[in-house]
Amino acid sequence: MIYANIENDKYDFNSPLFKCAIAFLKRPDLNMLEPGRIDLDNGVYASVQEYETKDENECRFETHEKYFDIQFVVSGEEYIGICDRKEAKVSVPYDENKDITFYADPDKYGKILLTGGDYVIVSPSEAHKPKCRVTESTAVKKIVIKVPI
Repeated sequence: MIYANIENDKYDFNSPLFKCAIAFLKRPDLNMLEPGRIDLDNGVYASVQEYETKDENECRFETHEKYFDIQFVVSGEEYIGICDRKEAKVSVPYDENKDITFYADPDKYGKILLTGGDYVIVSPSEAHKPKCRVTESTAVKKIVIKVPI
């Protein structure tokens, strides 16, 4: 699944950068990877994460200027909130060093359920709110692939 708005449909998801990212996610040993950063090719990198999901009110919407996010759940489950960034109000201004802006919850947004093997590609024009619990807090192993724009 790729979430997008047709007005922002200017990206090539068949580029070598995305092919590199998807090839990495097809590795059979993803569950064995330790948390941390893994550099791939041409500025693409993977961030292996392990955490407990949180109540939706404890999570924040975010965007990035320099990268797409491919949010891939290896194990566990979580909701990711998603909306057009134009619908959300900035709560913490852009930090160029961390490539992140945080937002207050917009009035309306969608939720995507991700379970083991699921992923969503989020573009810089979309705000996303990861790590939200489904029913109760649960352990999640996730890989976030950063693909340069």
